[in-house]
Amino acid sequence: MKALVFLLLLVVVTAKQYDRCDLARAMKANGMAGYRGISLANWVCLAKHESGYNTQAINHNSDGSTDYGIFQINNRWWCNNGKFHSANGCKISCSQLLTDNISQAAECAKIIVRQQGITAWVAWRKYCRGRDVSSYVAGCGV
Repeated sequence: MKALVFLLLLVVVTAKQYDRCDLARAMKANGMAGYRGISLANWVCLAKHESGYNTQAINHNSDGSTDYGIFQINNRWWCNNGKFHSANGCKISCSQLLTDNISQAAECAKIIVRQQGITAWVAWRKYCRGRDVSSYVAGCGV
C-alpha cells in the first residue's frame, strides 16, 4: 500500500503543466516550427485546446479509446496502452506520451501530420484553423 501511495505521489509531482512560451521553446527544439508548413503558433494553439499544456492529460472517449498527453494522441490508432487493441501507428507505449520531455509526443504528432495533416485534431479545427494564432507565441522569443 505504501508503495502505491508513493507511486501516485511521484506521478503527481512529475506532471508538468507548461506555460505557452516554455512549450513553444520545447516544440521548436523538437523540430516542430514549420514542420510540414505548420507554424509553431498553430502547434501551441493545438496543445492549449487539446490538453491545456498538460503532459499528463488523459481523456477517456465514449468509444472506449483514450487520448494521452500534451497532444491528446489516441490509443486506437497511434499508441498502445496494453488494454485496447491499437494500430499503434507511432510504435510506442501510450505512457511515453505522458512524460515531461515531449520529444516522443512530438515525433508521434509528426507521424500523424504526415499521414492525416493537422486537421486530424478536432481542437485545432475548432479553435485554431483560419484564426490569427500569433498570440500563442507572442513574446516568447521563438
